[in-house]
Amino acid sequence: MENESVKNIEKKKFWFSLIFPVAFLLSLWLVWFVEITLDLNFSTLGIFPRKLSGLKGIIFSPFVHADIRHLFNNSIPLLVLTSAIFYFYSNLAFRIFFLTWIMVGIWVWFGGREAYHIGASGLIYGFAAFLFISGIIRNYIPLMAISMLVVFVYGSMIWGIFPIEPQISYESHMLGAIAGLVLAFHYRKYGPQRPKYRWEEEEMEEENGEEAKERKGEEAKDGER
Repeated sequence: MENESVKNIEKKKFWFSLIFPVAFLLSLWLVWFVEITLDLNFSTLGIFPRKLSGLKGIIFSPFVHADIRHLFNNSIPLLVLTSAIFYFYSNLAFRIFFLTWIMVGIWVWFGGREAYHIGASGLIYGFAAFLFISGIIRNYIPLMAISMLVVFVYGSMIWGIFPIEPQISYESHMLGAIAGLVLAFHYRKYGPQRPKYRWEEEEMEEENGEEAKERKGEEAKDGER
């Protein structure tokens, strides 16, 4: 019965972790559908660095994609990585999601090339970097497994941070990865942590006991003086 209860909790957690990522992904497809159906061009809603008119792109750029191929290529990794964050880092997920969004947008506005930067790839790089770095620094096997999985599945993304293809915003990729790294270190003491084993607790108790004895010995010496 206890195992079934745990399984049910995990199932609910899994399905709950999909709600926001799926809703966000559907919103991206809805925007593309409206753009195509009404024969519009939303590229000007992207980030245009160092221009006041380009500031709106900080909010809107993840919703805009060059074509269906661009959107499709972003959809699967965005869904997988966002869902992983909402599942494994549920109490941090919204903060990681929106801070990555805002940080990447602002940094691209300050440091990007003078062109419209569109797409959700900055978020993808941010989430991938967060999952990888966070799993490593927490030294917790389930999270480290996710880190290794991210490397195995999306390791080739590393080439996207270099200015290889001029039509791709490598700045969004690079700055997204940096944002993920910064957030992983900033929130390293929050969210899931490696459990302390009994032998570790015993060692800490012994160390604390020895330190207490040393302090008492020093205090006794000071009193004698």
